[in-house]
Amino acid sequence: MGAFALSSTDPVTPDAAEDLQPQRLHHWLDHWAQRQSDAPALQDERAALSYGALAAAVDAAARGLREAGVRPGDRVLGVGENCNAAAILVLACSRLEAWVSLVNARLSEREIDAFLEHSQARMVVGLGEASSEAVRHLQRLGGAPVRWPGAGEWLLAPGHPQALPEPVSESAADQVAALIYTSGTSGAPKGVMLSHANLLFIAANSRRQRRLTNADRVYGVLPLSHVYGLTAVLLATLSAGASLVLAARFVPEAMAKALVRDGITVLHGVPAMYAKLLEWGERPGNTLRAPALRVAQSGGAPLDQALKDRFERHFGLPLQNGYGMTEASPSICQTRLEAPRRDCSVGPPIPGIEVRVVDLQSRRPVPVGETGELWLRGPNVMKGYYRNLALTAETVDADGWLHTGDLARMEADGTLSIVGRSKELIIRSGFNVYPAEVEDVLNAHPDVVLSAVVGRPVPGNEEVVAFVEPVPGRTLDTEALRAWLRERLSPYKLPAQIVVMPQLPASATGKLYKQRLREQALQLSTSKET
Repeated sequence: MGAFALSSTDPVTPDAAEDLQPQRLHHWLDHWAQRQSDAPALQDERAALSYGALAAAVDAAARGLREAGVRPGDRVLGVGENCNAAAILVLACSRLEAWVSLVNARLSEREIDAFLEHSQARMVVGLGEASSEAVRHLQRLGGAPVRWPGAGEWLLAPGHPQALPEPVSESAADQVAALIYTSGTSGAPKGVMLSHANLLFIAANSRRQRRLTNADRVYGVLPLSHVYGLTAVLLATLSAGASLVLAARFVPEAMAKALVRDGITVLHGVPAMYAKLLEWGERPGNTLRAPALRVAQSGGAPLDQALKDRFERHFGLPLQNGYGMTEASPSICQTRLEAPRRDCSVGPPIPGIEVRVVDLQSRRPVPVGETGELWLRGPNVMKGYYRNLALTAETVDADGWLHTGDLARMEADGTLSIVGRSKELIIRSGFNVYPAEVEDVLNAHPDVVLSAVVGRPVPGNEEVVAFVEPVPGRTLDTEALRAWLRERLSPYKLPAQIVVMPQLPASATGKLYKQRLREQALQLSTSKET
């Protein structure tokens, strides 16, 4: 693809990479492998790779996949967890002009099979060295082991050998790089097609917003199979020539150790991770320090004020907030390092995109301060849903506006506050109840780690049901919790039922499975508390 270069005499600063114009995901790697071959690039539980070693491993994997039959335009389904091999697969597919679709190995056989069938992937790759679950999936699919220099041992299984490749385009905006399956969906899979231009735009934005340089050490526990982990963590790190410490799964103690041992300077996580990290740090005998940390970023789920305040008191630096969705690659809004906020606003829109807040009925923009559905338009908007033109047309209109389905409010200072999902809005006796508001109050209780609020239909109305996860080792008094809520919420917002669970169901990214909780709420009697 098109050549690009940055003089080796240029200083390595956050802005130095702006002269680069990569057209494919692997172009960042090619650049830094030439400029700083011996600098650290990736590290997982088994090995550390320099930029030169990573480039060699990507070349070897690309050759191996090509010899195994992967062609430009083919889909490649990667099954695994965060490890060096996952990053190598992403970059090798970019080099081959193939579409990569990373899925978490902890998914069920049914889910893996559904993604394989929908994507018509020519090849399934198991990243087994970091995941016994990946080994089981690939053995079931007839996978055979292969080993390529620097890439470790992989398992290859035929997917759909007769599947036709998709057309290949020179244009970074037209060529699909990744097929991301959205989490928490039911029914037929939704495969989001993201182009090289989509992903490169967000990676560059993430690099700028966090002011990444090649001196940074980024902690990568958010799954690379999720678009947040793929773009804002992996690709943004590589775009800056920085190094990424990969963790297969979130373990509070492991994150705490990495903050000190690995000199982590940039930390990404979902609110549930930060809540459990702080809870671990408050246990007797534990110490939670981050001597090199300069940026802490929250995303992937709503951030509540109590958690933000706790984090900032402990670490002495702002917990930045952001908002996005898979269909937007994913970033839409981001708080700024130079203007930290005390509230839980998601900040202004990222540079280079347009947003509007519209009335749900008329679809006309609403005044500042009023709630409506958030729409956006820009280079981060997906190409569409794979093999689903009708759903694509429903989500992205003829003028290029992506209808997020999220309820937002534009503030006078140009920042956005996310109120909730339009589909999650609870209408109680004619009044709107936004689950995030109730969750914010619940999470502020000292005995609550996490909460999730859902609606439950009852004859002629809808009621509020709250699921709460208590601090380990503590007994949660639901009557005391009700009193706490009555002091802080209007009567129509109060839960009809509070359900205490040892652990709320969540995805690998920490995103709560609210659909499961809605189903559970329907099965529970309103007259009985657990």
